[in-house]
This record gives sequence, C-alpha cells and structure tokens, in this order.
Amino acid sequence: MQEPETIQPKTLGDYPEIMSKAVFQSGISWKVVGAKWPSIKEAFRGFDAETVADLSEPDIEALVQDTSVIRNRLKLEAIVSNAQRMLELDERYGGFQKYLRSHADFQSTLQYIRKNFKFMGDTGTYYFLYVAGEDVPTHGEWVESRINRPR
Repeated sequence: MQEPETIQPKTLGDYPEIMSKAVFQSGISWKVVGAKWPSIKEAFRGFDAETVADLSEPDIEALVQDTSVIRNRLKLEAIVSNAQRMLELDERYGGFQKYLRSHADFQSTLQYIRKNFKFMGDTGTYYFLYVAGEDVPTHGEWVESRINRPR
C-alpha cells in the first residue's frame, strides 16, 4: 500500500477531513472510502469544522438516505461530534495543533485522541497524526509496537 500524503495544517479546517477519513476507514475497505470520498466531502460541505459541528439530526438523517456516501449513522454522528470536540479543544488550547502537541509523546497523544474522539482507534489515530504531519513512529516501528504490546 502506498503511504498517504502528509499535509502541513494551517487552520483548524485542515483537520476534520483527515479525521473523518480515518473514521470512515474503520472497518471499511480503503477502496470503498476512496471511491465515495468526493461525494462524502461534498456532503460534509468541504469539512469546514464549524459547518460540520452544526449539522443537525435532520441533516444526519438526510445523509443516512444518501446512497452517494457511506451511510453508517454512528460514523456520521461521530464526525459531527468530533468536529464539535475539535472546536472545543481548539478554543481551550489556542489552536488544535497546540492540543495535539500538548502531550508528552506519541503514545499519550494516541491515548488522548482515542479518549476525546469517536471511532478513532489506534490505526485511525496513527493515520490521522501521520497525515497531519505530527511526529509519529515510522510505520515499521508502529506495527512492531502493536505486535509487542501487553494484552
């Protein structure tokens, strides 16, 4: 598999799309997500954090009925909740990037993201941080750490 491209986020608006892709890719083929991504991005109005955070229950219901997107209600609701949480943390820390960098190391960042955001498991969080240009272990090191972790 080809490594995803990284970005250098300049505003809060750069983060919701990356996180939402990680949410949708949880348990779904990356090819399916990629094929539907243009429609998903349009449905979520370009992933502007404030716009996504303001989506209402009727908006979610419309998305559940829209065959051009992945219609998993829990994931759709998670994306709205995650945008709301992102806005809260952005305000509290004076920037979302500052929140991401407020933790001691990769492992603690991973734990805090899993705690604060829905549908963000270890793999999705690694992907999110990698694409957002944050310090992460190499893919090989990360895979090795997953294999050797205590159960």
